[in-house]
Amino acid sequence: MPAEQPGARQDWEQRIGTRSGAAFGGNAPRLDPPKDLEAVSGAHQVSLTWSPVAGAIGYQVYAAASADGPFEPLDHAGRDVLAVPHPPYADTTGTPGESRWYAVASLSDVHVEGERSEPVEATPLAGPAGGVTVEVDAADGRGVLPRPWRPMIGSEHLSHMLATEQTGGRVIGEELTSALKAAHDELGVSHVRAHAILGDDLGVYREVDGRPVHDFTGVDRVYDHLRSIGMYPVVELSFMPHDLASDPSKTVFEYAAIVSPPKDWDRWGELIRDLVQHLADRHGIEDLVEHWSFEVWNEANLEVFWSGTPEEYLRLYDVTADAVRSVDERLLVGGPSSAASGWVEELLAHAERTGSPVDFVSTHTYGSPPLDFKPMLERYGRPDVPVWWTEWGVTPTHFNEVSDAVFAGTFLLRGMASAMGRIEALSYWVVSDHFEELGRPPALLHGGFGTRTVGELRKPRWWALALLEALPEQQVGVTLTGDGAGSLVEALAARTDDGDVGVLVWNLTLDQTKASGSAELGRPVTVAVSGLEPGAAYVVHHDRVDDHRSNIAAVWGRLRDGDQDWPTDEQWMQLRAADRLEQLGEDRAVTADGDGRLEVGFDLPMPSMSSLRVTRGQAAPCRPR
Repeated sequence: MPAEQPGARQDWEQRIGTRSGAAFGGNAPRLDPPKDLEAVSGAHQVSLTWSPVAGAIGYQVYAAASADGPFEPLDHAGRDVLAVPHPPYADTTGTPGESRWYAVASLSDVHVEGERSEPVEATPLAGPAGGVTVEVDAADGRGVLPRPWRPMIGSEHLSHMLATEQTGGRVIGEELTSALKAAHDELGVSHVRAHAILGDDLGVYREVDGRPVHDFTGVDRVYDHLRSIGMYPVVELSFMPHDLASDPSKTVFEYAAIVSPPKDWDRWGELIRDLVQHLADRHGIEDLVEHWSFEVWNEANLEVFWSGTPEEYLRLYDVTADAVRSVDERLLVGGPSSAASGWVEELLAHAERTGSPVDFVSTHTYGSPPLDFKPMLERYGRPDVPVWWTEWGVTPTHFNEVSDAVFAGTFLLRGMASAMGRIEALSYWVVSDHFEELGRPPALLHGGFGTRTVGELRKPRWWALALLEALPEQQVGVTLTGDGAGSLVEALAARTDDGDVGVLVWNLTLDQTKASGSAELGRPVTVAVSGLEPGAAYVVHHDRVDDHRSNIAAVWGRLRDGDQDWPTDEQWMQLRAADRLEQLGEDRAVTADGDGRLEVGFDLPMPSMSSLRVTRGQAAPCRPR
């Protein structure tokens, strides 16, 4: 295990919110407020809708105790960007019986907000909860179902795949490799994005007698191993090698990644050029052009990741992009790889002035569905530039118990559904709990970022991705009505060419103060499927993830003895036996009525997710792999 850097965790917690500089240039306008704001009262919630505003990348929702204010942003405790990309929005932070006033402002950039709308009043009701009906029209084809989880997933640093040390008695490299291979084979994920390919643990750069020496043998071991499991890297060009850093004392994480600008910009450019040329020589230039991409740094808009100025980051971007493109003009390079949706406007404005290439826009957010940067790209005349959220998750906070909870899995469904059709890649951060930014995992379930635990057990977040991937190819129309329809309870549906129908339904508030669940926000749900063969026999299979099913945290909670950190051998066996997707009830035989319609009813707690498969006759249902 690497030596712990004194105060690394304390330093992180003190500086994670400190920016490397304020917004420093761009052309984002102040937009008009949304129109048609409507607040509909429901049981323990208020659902807000409004008309979209041209040019908006998102919306900030405000609340106040009176029409005169003071209005404050609605804080759903996501600990990052609070704005949302579109309506509807369910406010579950209020008190039943107490009225609130709501207003909404449009954002043309994450930091550029227009005036608020005229306020509207609503009062959450004490209950009982009304039902939600999910109408699925299997005859209403909507084209191929978008799958924004497939382009990439996150992993802290890929040299971890080669680690022979153990955490919790498990070999780190073997399990990280297993997790990535499962993401590729079972979820269809093609790429992985990770930190620190230029870190000193791989020895890419040193100076001997004042002269640079480049050595890519460590990089080759990492990338050859990744390619052996069928995956490609999104090459995050970070962090700074010690001998090239202008200030090597500026570090982050317990493995002391250096976040300083280079002491010699020409030597930085030469390092990048030689690395890309080496990869082209080893893997073939056509392979690099078709499958690889190069992202400039990580979250330079946070002081903890970049000790330079914003202007120095733009210089880094230019030098890096020039070096990548000097190998082949077709290679993809992009950024700003920023925290909290920042600096996209600044990078696009800079590229407009200088002609620097931006082949993709990459940024990050946590705690909310990602914003919509397509209107900003259109404003810069770049509507075809893809948007890659190269980090996204339920929380930016390490060791947060929400990461192990059902809430996090349901949150993943909401974000992926929101991204469909408007975002090319939404990369969940990260695939595995084998992760050491602020120290390696201290216990089996410790609030780690991974979708899979140490020991390769699947968390609810993994099941969310598996259920999404299991949906058939052809998306079909879904309409929701009722108490919290579309704001709390959401759904996706798709069909096979043979007429089988898959329906995925979930219940979630963004309000993380209720991450452990809220009985009052549970809803009775009726799923009605039409467009089937009239009078035909169907089988309905129902898989469920909730507090009691498909939830490895609940199993470990029953097995562990007091403050026990790691399972015994017998407990590992019990956990593996329980590591499966569980069914809610038995398969149901249902006959479509004379109009080709059938109904299935069930209770849907908050948080939870249900996957229904409707098949003809006694055909075996498709299951996540």
